[in-house]
Formats: sequence, C-alpha cells, structure tokens
Amino acid sequence: MAKPKKSPRPKAETPKGFRDYFGAEVTQRAEMLSKIAGVYHRYGFDALESSGVETVEALGKFLPDVDRPNEGVFAWQEDADADKPGDWLALRYDLTAPLARVYAQHQNDLPKPYRRYAMGPVWRNEKPGPGRFRQFYQCDADTVGAPSVAADAEICAMLADCLEEVGIERGDYIVRVNNRKVLNGVLEAIGIDHILDADRREEVRGIVLRAIDKFDRLGWEGVRDLLGRGRKDSSGDYTEGANLNSEAIQTVRKAFFSSGASEELKAKAIEYANGTDYQTLTVEDKVVLYNLYDVLRDTISGVEAVVELGDFLRLCRSAGYGPDRIVIDPSVVRGLGYYTGPVFEAELTFDIQDEKGRTRNFGSVAGGGRYDDLVKRFTGQAVPATGVSIGVDRLLAALDAKGRLDKAADGPVVVTVMDKDRMADYQAMVAELRQEGIRAEVYLGNPKNFGNQLKYADKRHSPVAVIQGGDEHANGMVQIKDLIEGAKLAENATLEEWKDRPSQYKVPRDQLIAKVREILDLHR
Repeated sequence: MAKPKKSPRPKAETPKGFRDYFGAEVTQRAEMLSKIAGVYHRYGFDALESSGVETVEALGKFLPDVDRPNEGVFAWQEDADADKPGDWLALRYDLTAPLARVYAQHQNDLPKPYRRYAMGPVWRNEKPGPGRFRQFYQCDADTVGAPSVAADAEICAMLADCLEEVGIERGDYIVRVNNRKVLNGVLEAIGIDHILDADRREEVRGIVLRAIDKFDRLGWEGVRDLLGRGRKDSSGDYTEGANLNSEAIQTVRKAFFSSGASEELKAKAIEYANGTDYQTLTVEDKVVLYNLYDVLRDTISGVEAVVELGDFLRLCRSAGYGPDRIVIDPSVVRGLGYYTGPVFEAELTFDIQDEKGRTRNFGSVAGGGRYDDLVKRFTGQAVPATGVSIGVDRLLAALDAKGRLDKAADGPVVVTVMDKDRMADYQAMVAELRQEGIRAEVYLGNPKNFGNQLKYADKRHSPVAVIQGGDEHANGMVQIKDLIEGAKLAENATLEEWKDRPSQYKVPRDQLIAKVREILDLHR
C-alpha cells in the first residue's frame, strides 16, 4: 500500500512587495501617527475609519498610471462561479476615493463642510522595488464642501505644522504649491488646445506634463528635449517628444522654470502687486505671480490661477507661514488626474546617501490638492474638496536618515526569577511597577540559568533588571541592576571607573519603585 504523500510545508516568507514590522518600528509609527493626529484634531478635523475594501466601481478610474479600474489594485469578484456573480471588490489603494464614497453615502448626516482625517494601510498591486512596497500607510486630512482657497491654504499650513511636530526642523522642508489652472493656461497659451485630433491632443498634453514633472531629475535640457523632438537616455532608450516649436518651448520655460529675477522684472512685479491686494507679499512672491500673469494674461485658466495663487499666498503670509515654509512653484505637477485647482507637495530639502553611497535629495514626503469632481461621480453634482496625504513611512525614513529616531525599543523592566517557587513574590513586584506606570514583566522562560535571563533582558532592550534571591528576600532587600550603565562600563570603563560608577544597587524592598524610577529618569 502506497504511503500517503505528505503535504509540503509552507515557506516561511513574506509575499513579494510586503514586509513585517517589529517592536521599535511599530512604536515609532504609532507615535508619529499620534502626533499627526494631534495636529489634525487641533485644526478641527474629525477622525474617520472607512472600510479597507471598496467596490471597484466606487474606486473608479483614478488609480495613477493605469487604464482599467481593476488594474493596479488587489481585486476579486464575489461568487465568481455562481450563476449571478457578485460585485468586483478591491482593497483600497488610497484614502481619498473611499472618502468620496462615504460623503456621497452619508451627506445628509454630515456637517458641511465636512472635515475628516484618516490613517491606515493602503494596497497597490504594482511592481515592488527598493523602498517601494505593495502595502504602506497613508495619513490624510480633507475638507469636503468648501470652495474657498482658504481651505487649501489651511491644509498647507497644517501640513507644515505636522512636519515640525514630528521632528522635521524648519529649513529642512518646504511646501511647494501650484495650480492645475496654471498648467491648463500654459497648454492653452502654446496652442495644444487647438490640435483638432482629440487623441493626439491628449497625447501631447500628457507628454508636456510628464516632461515638466521630470525637471528635478533631468534639468532644463532634458525637459527641453522632451518638449521638442524627444530624448535618448544614457542606456539608449528613446522617449518621444511633444514636438513643440521653439516659441512654445520658451513659453513653457518662462512659466515654469524662470530662475532669478532682474531688477526690471521685480519693478514690474511690485507695480502689478500694488494694483491688487498683494502688497503684503514678499518680493519673491510678487515676481512669481507677475511672471505667471505675464505669460498667461490672455488665457482664462491662467488668469484664474494667478488670482487663486495670490489669494492663497496672502492667507498663508497673514497666518505667519512665510517663504521659508510655503512657496509657489509652478513646476509642481501632481500625477493624479482628478486635481482641479491648487496642488501641493512637501519636499525635504536635505541630502542623504543612497544604498550605493551616492548623494541624493530626499524628496517628497506628502502631497495633495483640490479635487472638485471626485464626489460628482456618485452624486452627479460638483462638490468642492481639498486634502493632503502624508507618507508616514517616508517621514520615518527621513528622521532615521537625520539621526533623529531612537532605534532602541523602550524595553520593559525585567524581574528575574531566582526561585521558581516564589513566583508570587515576583509577580507582586511586577504588579507594583505596572501600577506606577512602569513597563515591566517577569521572566517566564526557564529560570535555571541566570545568565540567560540577563541575555533575554538585553535582547528586550531592558533598562533595568530586578533581582531577589533567597538571602535578599529573608533580609527584605532587593537588587536593582542598571543595564544601560552596565553596558557602558563593560564596553570601555577602567577598573577605577567601574568602582566609582556602580551599576547595581541593593535597596530595601519598599524602595523598589523609587530606585527603578530614579534609574529610568537618569537615562531619559
């Protein structure tokens, strides 16, 4: 009789594009989320926790860089083999599309405007790469039902406050703001809207926007080639260009990439601002606005954009958010197609070393903008909305790169077991420590080898070990071992230093809490 085949053992490995998070990483993220939530709450936003699963129909066709709604997401069909298959469902790929569904579904019960924040994992079925995972956290805040540019200015001010709250110092970041109407105005000014073939018009429009978005990586020469006949990169790959004429290319350059300002331009900008409500702006603010106005004055979208950007700046500056925190940058191009007005990105301005030792700018950690048409998919009526999404994992990586993350976990005080028959005494000690708000645990492994207990405490990053053998118990005493100081002494202390800096203390049992707290306070 043949032996039954054994089932193969499953591989103990995470799926491709996913990862596990342990102790300190989970704690660091939770602390960051708590800090950001505190800022959101301070600004008057309410928490919302929506479903992690949406219908594919509800998610819509707004996933970046894909043509079909169920491409790029983890999707499945309910009762796929049944006579009447059910809905297509998908894991949410962001927190904005679910918000549109929630607002449309519950709009009669929600305050208007509706201000909400949401935090949680999202999933994208995209090719993973270094630092790019299929599951990651987002941290969003949105205002639905407010058409005023004041809502956009408030979001950007709140974004700046969030960055500083989590430890990004002023000077290490900048919030860059643009307006989709600027892009539309430039496309109108260079004649793209006059291309009769609709498919070709959208193709050229896409090439121009992608070219502008690559300025940081390719510089003006690379952008110019993409606006013209095309560009061949160092590997020999060729990218087709938009085939704009030289005049159109110069218009794009003037609108998006003007560097510096002549005295003549400054004078014109100041004269322009004096005829508006922009007198409180900086000279740099006025130059950017006038430059855009000069290029786009004959386009409807462009003029609207300049007015909105001017009002946006006026609100930010009056609230104390200067050009060291928030600036207008016409080269900002957000990838998602649903943005209809102001768009913004928070960029960290310091350099880091990549995995190959090359110097790189850290780059963007947050982005967002106005999306007035997203809720309309459900209601048929335009509903103004604006919001921001913060990349928590990116922020954690940034703080790590700046050496501002404490990688050591906040380990518990470990009460060692010298006599397993006295477990009740050790549990009593732990209970006292916990009641005083001190993280603590009893060693629950095999107590036979005391050295292994200290090794365990070391692996747990424990600051203190509590020791009470039979003699100490009989005399009403307890030993308190400062593991942090002990590790320092073991590493480089001389014999004299070892004697002068004790790392273990014998104290009366009723002084256990006081001595442990003294040691913990010493190392904070």
